[in-house]
Amino acid sequence: MNQPRIKPTILVVDDTPDNIDLLCAVLEQDYRTKIAVNGERALKIANGDVKPDLILLDIMMPGMSGYDVCKELKAHAATRDIPVIFVTAMSETVDEQLGLGLGAADYITKPISAPIVLARIKTQLSMKRVHDFLRDQNHFLETEVELRTREVVALQDVTIHTMASLAETRDSETGNHIRRTAHYVKTLAEKLRGHPRFSAFLTDKNIELLFKSAPLHDIGKVGIPDRILLKPGRFESHEMEIMKTHTTLGRDAIEAAERELGVTVDFLKYAKEIAYGHQEKWDGSGYPLGLSGDAIPISARLMAVADVYDALISRRVYKEGMSHEAAVAIIAEGRGQHFDPDMVDAFLALQAEFIAIAKTYADSDHDMEKKRAKVELFTQPAVAGPGPG
Repeated sequence: MNQPRIKPTILVVDDTPDNIDLLCAVLEQDYRTKIAVNGERALKIANGDVKPDLILLDIMMPGMSGYDVCKELKAHAATRDIPVIFVTAMSETVDEQLGLGLGAADYITKPISAPIVLARIKTQLSMKRVHDFLRDQNHFLETEVELRTREVVALQDVTIHTMASLAETRDSETGNHIRRTAHYVKTLAEKLRGHPRFSAFLTDKNIELLFKSAPLHDIGKVGIPDRILLKPGRFESHEMEIMKTHTTLGRDAIEAAERELGVTVDFLKYAKEIAYGHQEKWDGSGYPLGLSGDAIPISARLMAVADVYDALISRRVYKEGMSHEAAVAIIAEGRGQHFDPDMVDAFLALQAEFIAIAKTYADSDHDMEKKRAKVELFTQPAVAGPGPG
């Protein structure tokens, strides 16, 4: 059974009863009508819960003129899309130009011709339907894009967290090291964003990507044997050479992920830079490439400060953390040698913020006990089993 067609609603605005009667008679077969005898009443109806589909508006009225009404309608999002057709005795070209310039859809002069009025209304309503359809489609598409973007961001965050946690489960550090260093990097980057050496790179977007990427700085440690990774104490020279490969292993793992995706992803780009370059030193004495100065990516230089500071102040299974003051002295001494000088200056100005981050994400005794148990499990001598037979 066909649903009855709902007639569009036309708001007729005129202060002369004869004009209202004439227009209503023209409209009654195809449209529902509402009536306002002044501009104030017209605006109240137009802003009501059920808005008119189109407004026929006289210009010369006491109080607000039709021009004023049109200007007010077009000034507000709730009413600006309602088509306005001026129906007026003002027939000068300049009057019509003014009306159309205020945003009216059409301009009809009196005395009116009923077929012309109906044709003009039909045209404007058809255009409004198209406009509303496109607006709704655009809104739908924008909503879908926003939803998909949130899903992609959530997927990135989960991927990073999972990969970083995988590295953390094999390391003697705690998961809070990952959180602390990410916040150190973000805090340093925000401090340096106005610096002429870094402002072009440290945009809001890139700082957020650095924050996301930082937890992957040690992802390559998943490829280091437990006997070395979990060794409680200093490495032998040959062990250190193996340990150094974690930077290359991390880069290669991220590159493999990029190849699987088949597209370049910004946060993986910076994750790769950080994983591969965070052990480089300003004076060229670091690894894996021995890069120096500005040849080291900014992302890796930021992580170098964050990683060393956290390593110095943090408890490990095999050592107690040093004081903040002692760690600051070591980093200050490394200015221009281990670290970018301007980044050290920013770090020195951010000591209170670094202390706050360290306290917020401090390692608990429970965290350390779990790590200690893991180290003992993987480093204790193997016990020989019973022989055959």
